[in-house]
Amino acid sequence: MKITHTLAICTTPDGARLTLHEHDGEHFLKVAGLQLMSTTASSSEEQMAELSCARLPPKPRVLIGGLGFGFTLKRVLALTGEDAVVAVAELLPEVVAWNREFLSEVNGRLLDDPRVKIHVRDVYEMIDRCGNDRYDAILLDVDNGPDPFVQKGNERLYAPPGIGRIKNALRPEGRVIFWSAHPDRSFARALAGAFKHVECIPAKAYPKAKRFTHTLFVADRD
Repeated sequence: MKITHTLAICTTPDGARLTLHEHDGEHFLKVAGLQLMSTTASSSEEQMAELSCARLPPKPRVLIGGLGFGFTLKRVLALTGEDAVVAVAELLPEVVAWNREFLSEVNGRLLDDPRVKIHVRDVYEMIDRCGNDRYDAILLDVDNGPDPFVQKGNERLYAPPGIGRIKNALRPEGRVIFWSAHPDRSFARALAGAFKHVECIPAKAYPKAKRFTHTLFVADRD
């Protein structure tokens, strides 16, 4: 029997216990004992990156909300050129540190890519205060979706005022993608009230999964 190792522990701003584990070469992140993400299930994060990069202009500016295990970042870097600027907002400094210390062989080394700028701050604040430094694509994988699981404050990203701020932070013809653990018709309607084109795309956790268990909300600005 192979042992599960607890590599690191911290407490989120909401007071929840966040833990990083390793078992048989794979890594898992848990919140209050419930699994949040793993290195075995990254397909939907990679699909989100592919959808965001499908219509990028030359020298794009991309904002990723939520570092996680870096699979979204990895795919974005693979699909953009040397002139891309990729900002990553991660609320928890421990997650950034764990990527460097424990996950360097996964995607942690990508944090040193010259195109990448890591911001240890709330992505909502970056969106709200971007001014004229707007983005061609915004990828938001900060929680479980419209129903926050990790950080209660994340719910403001999915409310109408937050949606309006996200739209204002996008350049013309820019695209925002929200990762969600489940579909949400009311959130899709809220997006449709602000953006010209909205899609709710089913996504798989694993490449060979039989079911589509996640949802990607894609919204394009005119």
